[in-house]
Amino acid sequence: MIVNNEKFALGKSDSMSMNSLVLRFSALAGLVLAASLSLAAAAQTPPAPTAPLAIKGFDTVAYFTDGQPVLGKPEFEYSVDAARYRFASAANLRLFKSTPDRYMPQFAGSCVMAMSSGQHIAADPNNWLIHEGKLYVFGSADGPAEFRRNPAEATAKANQHWAALKPASN
Repeated sequence: MIVNNEKFALGKSDSMSMNSLVLRFSALAGLVLAASLSLAAAAQTPPAPTAPLAIKGFDTVAYFTDGQPVLGKPEFEYSVDAARYRFASAANLRLFKSTPDRYMPQFAGSCVMAMSSGQHIAADPNNWLIHEGKLYVFGSADGPAEFRRNPAEATAKANQHWAALKPASN
């Protein structure tokens, strides 16, 4: 063996330890290659289907705490009842987790006025109101005013249709 232009003779035990070192290095290289191939295959695997995003990603807790719609962030996401909810902060996520039924929109975020007439229409999160501690969202800007005219009737009719119109997972 030559190191820094000097010749060294390897004894029998030195050559065996060199062979052992080469074998160990080869085994380690093989493991690294196998792990790399496994990671590459995992990266190419399509993601599992995800639950739909509830009320277009708006933070349901913010309606109660901030008094306005606030877009949630992907890093503060939580799934419940086959829907993904997003929150503007970790504090809002904690509040939701502690009592989700308090903060979840009525009729899974569907327009309550459409539901009261037997239609299932996704609501616009910017059209909303809180009535008797519950969040209602509407499909149009005139929905909250229409609901306020007779909330008991609108809610009763929506509840009658909800069983037939709600998504299968709710």
